[in-house]
Amino acid sequence: MTDDYLWFEEIPFPVIGYSYEVLKEACAQFVIKDEDTVLVTYPKSGSHWVIEILCLIHSKGDTKWIQSVPIWERSPWLETNRGNKLLKEREGPRLLTSHLPFHLFPTSLFTSKAKVIYIMRNPKDVLVSGYYFWTMTHVSKKPESLEQYFQWFMEGNMPYGSWFEHIRGWMSMRDRENVLMLSYEELQKDPRSTIEKIGQFLGKKLNPEELDSVLKNSSFQVMKENKMSNLEMLLEKFSSKHFKITRKGICGDWKNHLTVAQAEAFDKVYQEKMAGFPKELFPWESNCFTKQGSGMDLQTQGSFSMPEGNKARKQVHPEPFYLLWKRHSIDYSTQIGQGIVLPKSR
Repeated sequence: MTDDYLWFEEIPFPVIGYSYEVLKEACAQFVIKDEDTVLVTYPKSGSHWVIEILCLIHSKGDTKWIQSVPIWERSPWLETNRGNKLLKEREGPRLLTSHLPFHLFPTSLFTSKAKVIYIMRNPKDVLVSGYYFWTMTHVSKKPESLEQYFQWFMEGNMPYGSWFEHIRGWMSMRDRENVLMLSYEELQKDPRSTIEKIGQFLGKKLNPEELDSVLKNSSFQVMKENKMSNLEMLLEKFSSKHFKITRKGICGDWKNHLTVAQAEAFDKVYQEKMAGFPKELFPWESNCFTKQGSGMDLQTQGSFSMPEGNKARKQVHPEPFYLLWKRHSIDYSTQIGQGIVLPKSR
């Protein structure tokens, strides 16, 4: 357990699993390859869900990979100690994940042809989900109450800094042909169409049976029961006992937590920070970004879609991600249900 942050370039990071040296090297020297697929999110915006989808798309719905290899091995986090090491050792096309803000990301990304997927989510839901996550994990400073975390969020005083600055930075990439911007709300409301859009972006066409498998096995209920995906295997030094990354998996839960005064204060700051961006970029602005108790949960609303960007050029990957794990990752297939723990960083 820790009561502090690791500070790097004036941004707070978790203490456990991170180091100043690795962050410095990752941000300044890590090389993004043309054949890589890069998933970027602000914490608690749907990264684990989309990793599962990406893995299933690349395996054409085959579940062997997601059921035998932990999610942090399949798509390592660029900025963590272990994730950075795994990525540097991995050959061929890589699937990698990051929460890094735009200004800290390796500059090699901006001259590469790597496919980049950025997932955004209603910041009020991000706030509530983040409160529960950082309370249940032992990797960073813990909030004493939702009221305290609300203040931290508004000030950007939690891991990875300000949500507002994060999304403003990455939004500058939205018109690039190798960048796909999606929302958690869009994926929640119409997962089939959104998964098809991701597959098209990656140049991976799925037949109906494969698409059905991706939908089924990336669903909230299936992921909740998959020990390779729900983080249940983490050591107790990382999280509370029986911790799972899957809490509710819904949109609009902020209305069950924030007071009217908090929601109004949030709206005021949001309008100031996000001024200048077209409202149609953000699905939550048209319905659930209102006072507590007003409107309906997004699960009962109509479908929302991000504006179509330019289609990225199709790339031929010499070896699919789901085959690479056979050569580069530990085989956990015989250890499911036997108390698997996170391998120690070297």
